[in-house]
Amino acid sequence: MIYYVYVIRSEKDNQQYIGLTEDLEKEVTLHNMGEYAETRTSRPWVLVQTKVFTSLVDAKGYSEFLKKNESI
Repeated sequence: MIYYVYVIRSEKDNQQYIGLTEDLEKEVTLHNMGEYAETRTSRPWVLVQTKVFTSLVDAKGYSEFLKKNESI
């Protein structure tokens, strides 16, 4: 299985969101369609960073690291 940790940035207000998914293209599309309450009001979103993992544990760890340190 492949896991993606991604960072998207709002073109509206420059807010950023860090997430983890198995289907990157679908996930970014859903953010831009307003399917998630957390990101709905800041659309449109652009993908600014992606890192690929084969381990869910590693992907979760990296996602948490980014969220805690805001390292992009």
